[in-house]
Amino acid sequence: MMTAEISTPEARLVFVDELDSTEIGKLQQATASASGLSAHFHDTLKSGIPGPELAVIPAGRFEMGSDPSEHGHQRDEAPRYLTMIRRPFAIGVYPVTGEEFRQFRKDTEWFLRPELLWHEGNYPVINVRMEDIKLYLAWLSLQTGHTYRLPTEAEWEYAARAGTTTPFHHGDDVSCKEVHFNPLFPYKEQLEKRRWYLPRCFPSPKASEVGLQAPNAWGLHDMHGNVWEFTADHWSSSHLNANRDGSPALAADPYWYVTKGGSWFDPAARARSAARKKRYLDEMDTNLGFRVVREL
Repeated sequence: MMTAEISTPEARLVFVDELDSTEIGKLQQATASASGLSAHFHDTLKSGIPGPELAVIPAGRFEMGSDPSEHGHQRDEAPRYLTMIRRPFAIGVYPVTGEEFRQFRKDTEWFLRPELLWHEGNYPVINVRMEDIKLYLAWLSLQTGHTYRLPTEAEWEYAARAGTTTPFHHGDDVSCKEVHFNPLFPYKEQLEKRRWYLPRCFPSPKASEVGLQAPNAWGLHDMHGNVWEFTADHWSSSHLNANRDGSPALAADPYWYVTKGGSWFDPAARARSAARKKRYLDEMDTNLGFRVVREL
């Protein structure tokens, strides 16, 4: 007598870590087509100006976090565990830029504090608090008629990895050609514990324009380095109590948020896909920005 195999919605989710970049692209295109969208698209603001460029990210399963054997591993990245992203979503191809945030400022008369450093144009917006980000997301939702929010930590790492299990979406090492980090603290040289080495590029005391480095398989830029990015998750000191469905952990500190991605100020190891850092809910910094998610 044969026993029927039980199929759950979770079991039917694609394990994206087993896909190559070509298959990743096909899955993305199929998901976008099912939603009546292009793989990359944008909504239009009421003024007729395009909103942030977005990339469709399919539902799937992946391994989140890192093992102690990964160079740069921190205890808060453990344990590594299987996570499910049950619903597809769209995420910003780039961090929100100064120009995109300027449209919000212009429309709402949001107060720009003159004593703070500020980015205009195609540079990532910086020196914004979580409350400012929430106001921007609410404004963008009203402008477009679609729901915009921050990515959860799981959504962010899933999007950054794009089917990879290596420290960076492009492999096991990193150079300034792939990531904007602090070159005084490189990755491979510190992994090999070299006592002496020359930086492979000149340090830059600020964020760079978005999109200068090559994208990952989903077509996302700047997931590693440039500026840290806020997520919707409150901080927890490990993944031990993480929800396997990718939703934010309940046992978390309400005053701190998880940020991801590393920055121009930080060592290369902090730009790994698994790396995470806690930032205060009212914190502003010149190496801290955000990226949007649009629900499908």
